Amino acid sequence: MFKNIISPIQAWLLSQGRCVGCGTPLSKAKHEKLSDEAEKVTCKCGRIYIYNTKTKKYRRALFEEI
Repeated sequence: MFKNIISPIQAWLLSQGRCVGCGTPLSKAKHEKLSDEAEKVTCKCGRIYIYNTKTKKYRRALFEEI
């Protein structure tokens, strides 16, 4: 039940380009280039995201990508 409440809020924050933990804009976070299409983004709170430069969307990083 708790996940049903939290996941739409987290999806909305990611669609706005904000961290799901602290709410800061991910454009201000540390970016590292992974490939031509992807960047690894590390927020100040420690959460790691993957930014797709073609679609301009963020997603949470998988354990294999960290």
